[in-house]
Amino acid sequence: MKLTKNFTLKEMIHSNTAKSMRIANLPNEKQVNYIRELCINILQPVRDHFETAINISSGFRCPRLNLAIGGATTSQHCALNGAAADIQMEEMNADIFNYIKNELVFDQLIWEFGTDENPDWVHVSFNKAQNRKQILKAIKVNGKTKYKPF
Repeated sequence: MKLTKNFTLKEMIHSNTAKSMRIANLPNEKQVNYIRELCINILQPVRDHFETAINISSGFRCPRLNLAIGGATTSQHCALNGAAADIQMEEMNADIFNYIKNELVFDQLIWEFGTDENPDWVHVSFNKAQNRKQILKAIKVNGKTKYKPF
């Protein structure tokens, strides 16, 4: 199912973990609508702006998959009240982060690890009902992930 010009539901629900653990990572109709809104409002504009493909390393996660990978129970990857994706484009992750931060409406934007010059990936979520424009940086403290204001 096509969600936008360049994004399909298949790529938004793809998960190697789900495949290897035989988890049916399938969203319901409401969740598909949240995922579509993320694609329309964030992913497609990023794709159009940079004119290159975006790697989605993590999109939708059903509760069983989210538990299997240790995701937060409130993760927007589960598309319960919005939707999230972890995206990357090689050495352009900082450019993606800054474009989203400066040009798009989003709920949460996270600079995920990496260096001060480039994150390893970018987490972004969209919630049509209420976008907080929350900007964070993920860091490791004593082996645990912590989030601080960006």
